[in-house]
Amino acid sequence: MHRINAGGLFYLRGLQVIALLILCVGAANAQKYRGNPNFLDFNQKPYYFGITLGINSSNYKPFRSKDFLMSDSIRTVESVTGPGFNLGIVTNLKIGEYFDFRFLPTLSFAERNIEYTNTARIRNFSQRTVESVFVEIPFHVRYKSAPFHDKRVFVVAGMKYSFDVASDSRTKQAETLVKIAPSDFQFEYGAGMQFFFPFFIFSPELKISQGIGNTLIYNEKLQESTVLEKLLSRTFTISLHFEG
Repeated sequence: MHRINAGGLFYLRGLQVIALLILCVGAANAQKYRGNPNFLDFNQKPYYFGITLGINSSNYKPFRSKDFLMSDSIRTVESVTGPGFNLGIVTNLKIGEYFDFRFLPTLSFAERNIEYTNTARIRNFSQRTVESVFVEIPFHVRYKSAPFHDKRVFVVAGMKYSFDVASDSRTKQAETLVKIAPSDFQFEYGAGMQFFFPFFIFSPELKISQGIGNTLIYNEKLQESTVLEKLLSRTFTISLHFEG
């Protein structure tokens, strides 16, 4: 039976929403600054701080090796999306009229799964669950539209370094598991909207993170590892920023 890739559909929907918000940035820049009393107060600040809360959906993009084609026991290798949540601090520095530099150290809890199917007549599944607690160090540049009635849209892009403090890659148990490196670098991009209130700025944001480095630690003694060439991490995050 054909299996629907829910993770892929989820990422496609996220890309469509972000593309729509990017178009809104260009359209909103045609608006003037009138009717934005709360924005004018915050616009005088060269920097401000805040907190961020979020939920995430994480998985891997598996690349199969040549050994996968020769394997007589493993039929499929797939990544299954897992849930998580984020808690962090926001530091925002203005760079001119429409740009910001942002630093958002975050503690992120995530779950990712690798599912294997054997080649027996009765199909059996095995799953490698990777539960992680990441210390994340993202640096972003944000481009904002002109405000309209104390609201504006923005797009954001940058890089992120993350380290899994709960990694089991060095434990004895990991000798029988697919090993995942605790460190990772990711490229991030997204979009969102700012709502200016008298005492704070509320900013919902959608963001996609794409790993640029192989997180697989190859183990020649483990078949579940040899059928893989590399694993790239992927995360879709919905964040709520409270700044002021």
